[in-house]
Amino acid sequence: QVRLVESGGALVQAGDSLRLSCVASGLTFSSYPMGWFRQAPGKEREFVSVISRSGSSTDYADSVKGRFTISRGNAKNTVYLQMNSLKPEDTAVYYCAAPNTARWDPTSYEYVYWGQGTQVTVSS
Repeated sequence: QVRLVESGGALVQAGDSLRLSCVASGLTFSSYPMGWFRQAPGKEREFVSVISRSGSSTDYADSVKGRFTISRGNAKNTVYLQMNSLKPEDTAVYYCAAPNTARWDPTSYEYVYWGQGTQVTVSS
């Protein structure tokens, strides 16, 4: 069975940096684009970033452009989210996810595999 396990969440201060990791198993990792989402208290889950299967293409939500960087290490079945200049508004549970296609068409994805999430809290 496919399993995605996030780690790296923490309580940090505004302006700090944090790196999240997501380790995948049960699938051919290099065949799948990978995405990051987040859900803040009282809000719906929102898209953060996505990366193509090779890592050659990426996309970001406007709210994190210039601050967050997605990357992947296919040899270790891991996708990362480097978060810099963190703001209190970034406080959320962060989830990694995978769609069921290798095609680079992120606006059309249906994400079918999800991790359990890791908590990021940014204090001011």
